[in-house]
Amino acid sequence: MIRVLKRGLFTFLLIALIIGGVLWASPNTKKAAQIRALDKIGDVAVKRMSSDPRTQGSVAAEFINIPIEAREIAPGIFQATGVGNAHLITTSEGNVLFDTGLVTQVPKQIKALEPHLDGQKLTHIILSHSHADHAGGTKYWQDDNTEIVAHEEFKEEQRYLSDLQEYQWGRNRTLFPFMPETPPKIGLLAYGGIEPTIKVRNGTPYKFTQGGIDFEVHALPGAEGADNVVLWLPKKKILFAGDFFGPLFPQFPNVFTMRGEKVRKPHEYIQSLEKIMELDPVMIVPSHRNPVTEKAAIDDGLRRMHGATKYVHDAVIAGMNGGKSVEDLMVEIQLPAELSLTQEHGKVSWAVKSIWEYYMTWFHFDKTTELYHVSRESVNADLLELAGVDALIGRARSYMDGGKPLEALHLLDVIGDTSIEEALILHEAALEMLKSNAENTTQNAYEIYWLDYKLREVRAKLGD
Repeated sequence: MIRVLKRGLFTFLLIALIIGGVLWASPNTKKAAQIRALDKIGDVAVKRMSSDPRTQGSVAAEFINIPIEAREIAPGIFQATGVGNAHLITTSEGNVLFDTGLVTQVPKQIKALEPHLDGQKLTHIILSHSHADHAGGTKYWQDDNTEIVAHEEFKEEQRYLSDLQEYQWGRNRTLFPFMPETPPKIGLLAYGGIEPTIKVRNGTPYKFTQGGIDFEVHALPGAEGADNVVLWLPKKKILFAGDFFGPLFPQFPNVFTMRGEKVRKPHEYIQSLEKIMELDPVMIVPSHRNPVTEKAAIDDGLRRMHGATKYVHDAVIAGMNGGKSVEDLMVEIQLPAELSLTQEHGKVSWAVKSIWEYYMTWFHFDKTTELYHVSRESVNADLLELAGVDALIGRARSYMDGGKPLEALHLLDVIGDTSIEEALILHEAALEMLKSNAENTTQNAYEIYWLDYKLREVRAKLGD
């Protein structure tokens, strides 16, 4: 396996050097060469993920194996499928692109959409937000005359994601171990560097008419970050949603992001949902998966997403005012049956904690030590010495026998990084119990990815 990964990394670096080596060429020649090289990188990435046993059955594997093809989803509107979809709206006065997909897939998406360009220039690229799977292909699509339309917060979101790329890359590789060891930083392959030419503000949509089609870009923050926009075609009543709803519609929103990003504002998201309900779309076109075209399903999904988000938000506020702890609220707050939604991507209990800390920050006003740099873990050795390994393992086993894996893990964490087989076996059993519960309840993908990571760690110590 190590040799396979090294060969993949070597191929990746070789192609990156090819990309860097054409910097002397004319802009058009350089871009064409980079696209050819990038296509090879994309093929390597797909092969690597498809052959990695850790990806089997995962959402990531499902996404990377989506065939890249162009399909007409409405007259004159084409979707290039992929990890992140790219959408072409054709007009007699030039074409508009909404989202540009993942950088390693842009060559195939460009090739798929080229027959539908009809010789027209790309007048606008509208970016739903700054995430790499939505804006990654921008530098390959744009030319000197293309307007880049994005939220006024796009540049700031791009800046902090760029500044923290190495830190975040490590966290992402924990959840998605098939990723390359380091982020690409050569040429157009590198993340960032997109300069919007038209910036959209909250409450003030950017509107233009082209080839008889009216376009409205609405700034609707709170979903995938502060820089979220959607494209609305009022005459057609089609909404290009980007990641506003996440990868599923409908779903409980991903207010909390395990991989780590800025806190998302829950009340802004509720207001943004209300704006979409006011628009009353007959088709929702997300940048992941397929368009939603059944009006009854759209109306019901919007009602439940708005109702569920508001219900959880208001329940957290009421619980805080009632003096309840965040831990109490994480258990107590559950969606009522009429607002039930999949929690495969966003999870209610995590949203509860995120909303609590969004309003009141990380200090929960109960433990003095939270204000200082000395962690509770710093006295684990003392607890271990006082209680003894055998006593902690025995109590952890009792918790496991009672179906309480979290209590068992707290005690096993006191023992710490150990080679004691009995402690490791209990640790593995606790993680397996949590994973089974996740698979049989919310099926939250990120929770399962994390538990898989911790299980790999424990099993490596057990020699499995």
